[in-house]
Amino acid sequence: MLDMNDPLIALSHEIDWNNFDESFKKYYTLDNGRPGKPIRLMVGLLLLKQIENLSDENVVLQWKRNPYYQYFCGFNEYQPLMPCHETELVRFRQRIGKEGMEFIFRMSVRLHGKAAEEKQVIADTTVQENNVTYPTDGKMAIKIINFLHKIAKQEGIQLRRTYMKEIKGHRIALRFFRHPRKIKKARSAMKRLRTIAKTLIRDLDRNFNDEQHQQYAEDFYLYMRVLLQERSSANKIYSLHEPHIYAVGKGKDHKKWEYGTKASVVTAKKSGVVVGVAAHSVNEHDSKTLEAALTSARSNRDKPIEEAICDRGYVGKKEVNGVTISIPGKELKRDTKYQKEKKREKFRRRAAIEPVIGHLKSDHRMETNYLKGFIGDEINLLMAASAFNCKKWMNNFIQLLFALRIALLIHALWQQKPEEQANNSELFLLLWRLR
Repeated sequence: MLDMNDPLIALSHEIDWNNFDESFKKYYTLDNGRPGKPIRLMVGLLLLKQIENLSDENVVLQWKRNPYYQYFCGFNEYQPLMPCHETELVRFRQRIGKEGMEFIFRMSVRLHGKAAEEKQVIADTTVQENNVTYPTDGKMAIKIINFLHKIAKQEGIQLRRTYMKEIKGHRIALRFFRHPRKIKKARSAMKRLRTIAKTLIRDLDRNFNDEQHQQYAEDFYLYMRVLLQERSSANKIYSLHEPHIYAVGKGKDHKKWEYGTKASVVTAKKSGVVVGVAAHSVNEHDSKTLEAALTSARSNRDKPIEEAICDRGYVGKKEVNGVTISIPGKELKRDTKYQKEKKREKFRRRAAIEPVIGHLKSDHRMETNYLKGFIGDEINLLMAASAFNCKKWMNNFIQLLFALRIALLIHALWQQKPEEQANNSELFLLLWRLR
């Protein structure tokens, strides 16, 4: 009952699902608990989640309602039940890890064949923001105090004082702290909140036994780093549950700082296929991110990369691992007219990577990363790039199908007699506009 010309069904026929079974079977055992869900089902759900920009909960629900999703995941008959619990997607991501996600991304690149094997590529960086609140010292101090209260309750430790009533007043004092009349009171409240947090840490530390000291040593070290950091401190912590993120300023008027990790994207020059991605744990200069980005792109292709076209933010590098780095600059007097035109064309084309990054963010869940830790940043980036390549393949399939229908229609018209063709002049005009 399904339309076999639907691009999602065509994509399911194009993907070699047996490769996933062979590659991921090493993550499973035959004699350990309940049997796992089919690998094709889990990989298909991950791809659908990113292609359709859905959460784990929604993709499972939509799979139950949508027969095209079920066919994509390998089912030939309609299933009225949920395919799995949404938390099983979390377990599957943890099971295959970054290595498995790289295999899925490599599959998405090879879908495009020669279009992904161009000698010239375009590279750029962006920021993959994490799901964190806007960081302020007051917010993090109050969160630390709440965590310390929770630890005391779990361990059955009676604190000398909880400071609950006092904290409420300081929280109110921190509101509108930028106002000239309130800034002094807000600074005083911030200083007092830090003092309270340090007092609670010492109170708990006195009551801990050796086992509890070891259990909470890492958490307390993180809390003390946050409480002691200043405005000019290096390697500042901006989130308690995502301590690895950093602040990146990209010069945007509407958003001065972005809090997350820097991500590199490499696309083929003409086709726009994403051939390489890399997440960076350290906020380093763009020119230092090229090696990881080009290594990723090289691992997903058969032919070597000869030239990478970048913007002026990559100044300082002329060659990376045998790849020439081209950056726009002033025209050289020794260049011929042909060489100048080639350079203009090349650097005009460089801007084509910007909408690719925009689609990765707005359409494929890279705008805000909800996965935990730096490994979550890497996985989300790889899956967003895989979804973009799959979506691009489906769009190309729709265009090819449309062109084929037009060609068949034209062929049928030319087979008609001249007097019959005269009656179809309006249709000929339509075809001429569509050409």
